[in-house]
Amino acid sequence: METTSRVGAQPPAAEGGQQLPSARRTVDGYLLAPFPWYGLDEAFTGPRWLMQVGTAADGAVEHGSIGHGDEPSVRGEALAAGESREKFAVVVTVAEHPSRRSADGTGLLEATSVSSAAWLAGVGLLSFTWPGQMDHTLRDDWLDQQTETAWALADDLDGSEWSTLSLPVDGVAVPFHYRELEFGWVLAGTTGSGVHLGAYGRGMSAYGLGFAVVKDVAAYA
Repeated sequence: METTSRVGAQPPAAEGGQQLPSARRTVDGYLLAPFPWYGLDEAFTGPRWLMQVGTAADGAVEHGSIGHGDEPSVRGEALAAGESREKFAVVVTVAEHPSRRSADGTGLLEATSVSSAAWLAGVGLLSFTWPGQMDHTLRDDWLDQQTETAWALADDLDGSEWSTLSLPVDGVAVPFHYRELEFGWVLAGTTGSGVHLGAYGRGMSAYGLGFAVVKDVAAYA
């Protein structure tokens, strides 16, 4: 899936409660999407925040992520004494598209699938992961290796590395492909609303989650 990302973690508000321009740019990307965004359902009552959107080569919004819980930082496998473990879940929404020509007619955009959602979720979890015993200079090599592994696994959702987990989407049970990792978990499935869903997390069990359409994505900015 040929995309470019526009990263925008939730920025602070300016004095007087006014949002900074970067905050407006972040939510603008979500508002431009022609598909519904998904997050955890109302059973989750903790904080929610926008992360990033990804665009196709023609500039169309293709996917994006919404975080829930603690805003994650890069973590190694070992926590310092007395350090609390972050608890978060990130929901990735991917527009469902067949293979198609770009808007300018000069190229072909790849189709999206449940594998696309699994890939984005797997890479998302990796971005907040770092083996504690690894030297800083080796992290890029480790990430490259793990990213290739995540792609191979996302392309084989019927393989032995994945199990099936049924979770509610808009109140209806939907089967998801689920995988536990050393540093968290990843899952992926599809909806009847023209989007595929991916999710990843750490410190929050995936088994009790439910997903629902976000009614007002601007409220998370």
